[in-house]
Amino acid sequence: MKRILGLLAIVLFMNACDDGELTVDTINFDDVQVQKCSQKEILYKISDSKMLILAIPFDNFENDETPENNPTEVNITGNIQVIYRQYSAAPTSANICDLVTAATPNVIEEWNATSGTIQITSTAIKSVNSTTGITQITGYRHYIVFKNITFLKPDGSTQAYLGEDTFVFGNYNATVSPLAFGFDEEANKSTCNNDNRIFNFNSSEAFILDLADFATLFADEVTTTPRTALISATNKVNYRLYSGTINNAYFCTTPVPATPILTQNWIANNGVAAEGSGIIEVTTTSSSPGFFQHTIRLKKVTMTKGNSDFYLGDDYLYGTIITP
Repeated sequence: MKRILGLLAIVLFMNACDDGELTVDTINFDDVQVQKCSQKEILYKISDSKMLILAIPFDNFENDETPENNPTEVNITGNIQVIYRQYSAAPTSANICDLVTAATPNVIEEWNATSGTIQITSTAIKSVNSTTGITQITGYRHYIVFKNITFLKPDGSTQAYLGEDTFVFGNYNATVSPLAFGFDEEANKSTCNNDNRIFNFNSSEAFILDLADFATLFADEVTTTPRTALISATNKVNYRLYSGTINNAYFCTTPVPATPILTQNWIANNGVAAEGSGIIEVTTTSSSPGFFQHTIRLKKVTMTKGNSDFYLGDDYLYGTIITP
């Protein structure tokens, strides 16, 4: 009887090891940080003698937030690869990132993903100035999940994560250069095309106001209380970043010059009177006989590009202009 029970236990054990689940090699990198190669478009994780590799063009990681519950989806195919490796000893970045990869330790087993979808959920990483309340976007956190992924093993068998089963790769944090906002307090009134434009620019960045309410806001009369207008479709505020240096003539050239190229355009959200947000405020003083100085402030303004935004603070000094 004992012999029969022993044989039965062996049979049950062997069947349990052949049910399509991972047995000896379990892919588990849950507590491991995602790392990035500096010379290749590769993300990877290392756990003891194992490595999980995602080779993917980095232009799949946009510098923008993804809408809620609507991640970016990329198919595993062609130049987008997911690879699991086990080495003879603990590997390092030299085994995957160097242009000529290290020969040791040796790869003793490799699984290659043959199908599946990569889901990328992106959120902005922001810093907040505790004094002014101004926020800056310093990077984007890309949360990466594999859906319906199937690995091909060296023996020709497969390991699949299908249906609701997800395979979490982890967070890849990409840094971006914060917008400089390196403007001085002296702004400029456009002198071309009789438009109602005010702009402040420095090197490759410009901060532009296009104001239908220009005549009211900048009346040549000393104010006792500030004049205000809500940001709207006719009172526009834009921050623009270019690929090269711009100058005063750029804003008067028609058509718009082909270079430098506009690389970012942030648009101020419309103002809401009930919330006291999105307000353009102008205070006018006498500068010298016959001249008036107008000080422009932006109150509780949020700038948006795509799905990303940042806050200019409760009270941002845009600059001053002088009119005769």
